[in-house]
Amino acid sequence: MWRLAMLDEFYSVAQSISNTYLENEKAQGTPCIGYTCSYFPEEILHSFGIIPYRIKGLNVHSLQVADAAFGPFICSHPKCLLQHFADGDYSFLDGIIVTPGCDSMRRIDECIRKTAVNLDLPIVPPFFFHYAVPHKITEYSIKWLVDELSRCIEHIEKHFGLSFSMEKLKSSISFYNNLRRLWEELNSLRLHEPPLLSGADATAVFVAGLSMPRDSYYEKLSQFIKHYSGKEYDNRKRLMLIGSANDDIELIKIVESDYAVVVADTLCYGPRLEVDYVTEQDDPLHALAVRYLNHSHCPRMYGGYRQRLAKVVDAIQKANVEGVVLQNIRFCDLHGAENGLLERDLEKMGIPCLRLEREYGPLADYERLRMRIDAFIERLDARRVVCDRH
Repeated sequence: MWRLAMLDEFYSVAQSISNTYLENEKAQGTPCIGYTCSYFPEEILHSFGIIPYRIKGLNVHSLQVADAAFGPFICSHPKCLLQHFADGDYSFLDGIIVTPGCDSMRRIDECIRKTAVNLDLPIVPPFFFHYAVPHKITEYSIKWLVDELSRCIEHIEKHFGLSFSMEKLKSSISFYNNLRRLWEELNSLRLHEPPLLSGADATAVFVAGLSMPRDSYYEKLSQFIKHYSGKEYDNRKRLMLIGSANDDIELIKIVESDYAVVVADTLCYGPRLEVDYVTEQDDPLHALAVRYLNHSHCPRMYGGYRQRLAKVVDAIQKANVEGVVLQNIRFCDLHGAENGLLERDLEKMGIPCLRLEREYGPLADYERLRMRIDAFIERLDARRVVCDRH
């Protein structure tokens, strides 16, 4: 009963835009800033006492405004984000930090502003920062990102009337490293044989943490790991999920169904391929720049495909993955192109792959996806039979 109650709470927060934890903090005057990309270090906001909020696009029931602003032939993820702004669902945000992870997401700021003017809506957040991230990992790009983090800090200080403290940033880095240790413990439950935590449950826990005040989340996660006894998912296909940003738990449930469990993933709303840490002995801003440029294994990073492939193969071996599901949101050029490369190279290695193109939000075509995944599970069943014979 306790296990179900805790998971239900994580599910509730993960599948909602707002939550009571956030509302209580806001009622006490705590600012909240939304951000669009995992390349932004939450440690910066946490050190200021500001709630970091990873913007989600779930539960949109219409794309009327977003279709007019973005047009039809574009990724549906930023369109769902824009629709939430147009509907006033993000009125609780005191600011937004936009990262041009892709060209579609780069346009979210101008579309919010144009929508506000065209429809006379008070939807532009009071604080805005365009957080640019290099596309390559070099010494000069790390230095460039350190300068960008410094510029962001200056804008926050000026707008909110807050004072930046390097000691508080060091404390926040230590806090997040401890939080990552908890994530590592959570991930270990999925690596177990048989898995003790489903991919859907793990996604709920991770996504919930992106919209709760982090101190409250840390306490809840600590208690969950301490008391979670595990549920064995025996005799299920062990899958890995790769591709476009996903905070939709229903997609994970469809992939898993009654026959599989997602034991590893590399998704933008999760811990990516592995849990790694910020070096606490280094200069804090330099350490953050190094960690975030190297950690987020996203195809936006030019020239890093071979390194990303090696990380995927390593994760497959560690988690004893039997098949890989490569999904991308329609019109997602980055993951659509990289998934083709991954399918080619993984299949050459004898690792079965399934490529899926999907929509995000209200256009999600679950039944078509379910049929494709069922066929993939049958392929893995046949493969097991052949392997058992030999």
